[in-house]
Amino acid sequence: MPYDVTSRLWATQAEAFYRAIEFQPQQQKGPHCVATALAIIASTTPQTFMGKINTQDPVSWSAALLPFGMKLAYCSSDVRRVEFYVPDLEALDDLFLVSYYSTYAEDELLTDPDEEGWICGSHVVVVHRDKAIDPATGRAVPLNRARARAYHTKRIFRVVPAEHSRGL
Repeated sequence: MPYDVTSRLWATQAEAFYRAIEFQPQQQKGPHCVATALAIIASTTPQTFMGKINTQDPVSWSAALLPFGMKLAYCSSDVRRVEFYVPDLEALDDLFLVSYYSTYAEDELLTDPDEEGWICGSHVVVVHRDKAIDPATGRAVPLNRARARAYHTKRIFRVVPAEHSRGL
């Protein structure tokens, strides 16, 4: 077979970078889930990232984390629902950003952009070990009960140290 339909999010299970750190949930104010998620990871305020990132450009997110000794590394993923990645996320037992499309309607996901470029909304949560920290609610919940599970995946990134060989 020319491809592997069971590709894992991360090649090795042994690497762990942020298991010992505790992260404090924060609730976003306005449409700032990306800035708030980055603030949770960096233990700072969302204002630290506002004006420095483009919400649709994860490379800018990664660059904004560099002063905090971190960056983002892309994980192999596709548009299947987040629930299909939960076992892999739990097995890796580390720190991730999981972004998903905030619609259930496949006819919205599989459409061309409107005249302004809009297709549908999306959201990002912090996944740390077995918890999902949701900026929309400002709460951490068990990953296996997170509302993100029901939605289709947009992107998954692992948070890695700034000097790690992988990264954006």
